[in-house]
Amino acid sequence: MKAITYTRYGSPDVLEVTDLAAPTPGPGEVRIRVRAATVSTADTTFRRGRLLAIRLAQGLLSPKKQVLGTELAGEIEAVGEGVERWRVGDAVVAATGDDFGAHAELVVLPEDGAIGPKPGSVGFEEAAAIVEGALTALPFLRDHGRVGPGTRVLINGASGAVGVAAVQLARHLGAEVTAVASTRNQALLRELGAHHVIDYTTTPLGSLGRTWDVIFDVAGALGFSAARALLEPGGTYLCPVLGLSVVGWSLWTRLFGSHRAVLAFTGLRPAADKAADLALVRDLVDAGELRAVIGARFTMADAAAAHRLVETGHKRGNAVLTVAA
Repeated sequence: MKAITYTRYGSPDVLEVTDLAAPTPGPGEVRIRVRAATVSTADTTFRRGRLLAIRLAQGLLSPKKQVLGTELAGEIEAVGEGVERWRVGDAVVAATGDDFGAHAELVVLPEDGAIGPKPGSVGFEEAAAIVEGALTALPFLRDHGRVGPGTRVLINGASGAVGVAAVQLARHLGAEVTAVASTRNQALLRELGAHHVIDYTTTPLGSLGRTWDVIFDVAGALGFSAARALLEPGGTYLCPVLGLSVVGWSLWTRLFGSHRAVLAFTGLRPAADKAADLALVRDLVDAGELRAVIGARFTMADAAAAHRLVETGHKRGNAVLTVAA
């Protein structure tokens, strides 16, 4: 099979398409023919290997897991002994978590892993794109932000993969949604259901005199120190980006103050929880309440270009890798 691999940390130029042996599903496992996958910030962060935590997990000098990619859509191609949940030919979406491996033509996962039926109303590329943002945004908003009817939610960085999912999911949960993004993305966010849209290039948040119950700082650009003044008493600041500041504030606000800062590692949730969310996402997509936003499509040969786009921090929606026709 063909896969995008990297044998050393560094720039996007370390990526190359290579031939690897096809994996064989063991008992209780399925092999998925990957049709599309996403290129995410997690992929670029692990490829660079600049964080000590990544080196400790992946290898100090070179990566142990040499195929990146965590969200995919494809078809069940083979099943191992004892598999009952899936059949050959089933169209699915899946998340590989910290095992990575989605940037390849084939991937093997446990049958009870983070696998769900593909929404029938969209193609493989759209399905993969929806999974990336939704599996992060949904647990942050629903479980950690406790977003529900009437909750006033500010989504900072609303035009990226997680942001566009967060806008739609917050609206689905009944929230009053304010989205923050650049000028060129204002119309898109209104189409996705944002009640209010703020252009950060012209309007400082602090100048509005408004407060919110929940602030979802998707890219960590705002920070808790600045967000605190924009939160209602008892309000919650959510951030999916690992950093010393948010770690410190998360620990501090558990004990002191009227606001909460929450850092959560949604990618490390149990597979069963992810599978349940994938089923919910399928229903929302097929009901027309959740749609994909694909900013750019790439072939496997263009993986380095996909990584460069993601690293700019200014992509619209998802960067999708077409793995097989």
